[in-house]
Amino acid sequence: MKINDFILKEIKALTLSSTVKSAQDLCKDLPITHVPVVEKGKLLGCLPERDIQTIENKNRILSEYTYLLDHFYTDEHATLLDLITLFADNDSNLIPVLNKNMNYIGYYELSDILDAFADSPFLHHESDTLIIDKNKNDYSMSQVAQIVETNNGKLLGVYISSETIESIELTLKIVSEEINEIIQTFRRYDYNVITQHKNDFYLEELKDRAAYLRKYLNM
Repeated sequence: MKINDFILKEIKALTLSSTVKSAQDLCKDLPITHVPVVEKGKLLGCLPERDIQTIENKNRILSEYTYLLDHFYTDEHATLLDLITLFADNDSNLIPVLNKNMNYIGYYELSDILDAFADSPFLHHESDTLIIDKNKNDYSMSQVAQIVETNNGKLLGVYISSETIESIELTLKIVSEEINEIIQTFRRYDYNVITQHKNDFYLEELKDRAAYLRKYLNM
């Protein structure tokens, strides 16, 4: 299924002549954070549900409250990750969609996009998740891929899960029958392996040494 197949049109956009009551009723009936406001096919912005509910005079029209509009949208060429970023940045569960002529054609809902992401091979494929970090100036994405592939692994995906001024943390999705070999190779290249794996021989060795030391000290 293409991402465009998730564009919805069930919620009718409001206009500047719509009343506050109509906006409040819409938010009352549907669990949406924003209501698109459209005039002559053009998106003017999105009215936040939290602001709509504070307006006491229900008979006023939305043209009096354009200063409350949030301005965000996407187009027909947005990717799954683009949309997830938009939802997060705007604290919204609805993203308006515009076509190439900048006309409003519908919206995406957060739940649909998250479902699509959850069903993607990146998350759905049976694999190991490996989190590593390294000094930001020393890491190389090509090196990360090479380490995985030279140990007969397949890198399904990688993203930067955390970043500071000095270091960068990467989350990897890997298909491999020898994940330990990959882990040890990352360590040899001075990557810090954050996640713990049951097949990590290095950690098992440390545990054995610690147990021996405790036994020795208790003698």
